[in-house]
Amino acid sequence: MIRIAVPDAQAHDPYGYAAGHHATAIMAAAAGFSRAVYCESALSLREFEGARMRTAQINGCAICRDFRAARDAPGMFKVGGETPPRMVTDNGPAPDEAFYDAVARWRTADGLSDRERLAIEFAERFAEQPKVLSADERFWGRMHGAFADGEIVDLAHCVAAWIGLGRVAHVLGFDTVCLTAPPQQEAAE
Repeated sequence: MIRIAVPDAQAHDPYGYAAGHHATAIMAAAAGFSRAVYCESALSLREFEGARMRTAQINGCAICRDFRAARDAPGMFKVGGETPPRMVTDNGPAPDEAFYDAVARWRTADGLSDRERLAIEFAERFAEQPKVLSADERFWGRMHGAFADGEIVDLAHCVAAWIGLGRVAHVLGFDTVCLTAPPQQEAAE
């Protein structure tokens, strides 16, 4: 159920309606943060998608769980009909559906690399136990053994965006409607 008043004519896109009518500067900043995550991340697409999907599962956001970066992100961030010159979707092969199914079982699932498992674990712990995560020296030893500092900062900001924006979508009920045109695209065109 959508938790704000949205006119019937815009009920198909409550996020887009909110972006144009409520807290517009904040909504624009959120769109910019989301765009930066998808257009600037240097993580491999599988690491990115593993962490993103685990965050979506924790948040409960239906749109985020159904989203596939390789399929959906290029159209989402078009400006004037042009796909951005650089996107995370350029960072390796797209995961298949078996990969997405394995994310919830990341501890025991076959087919995940050590870095993918760490990215998923990071996302899970960032979302559920940030204080424990920040103090876990063994975990940080494993992270620093697999990721460079810049990659860790990249991953942390990606997860922060997904947690915050995914929870907004879920809590306000925006994820109860299938988006046909992303708010970033509408705002940019």
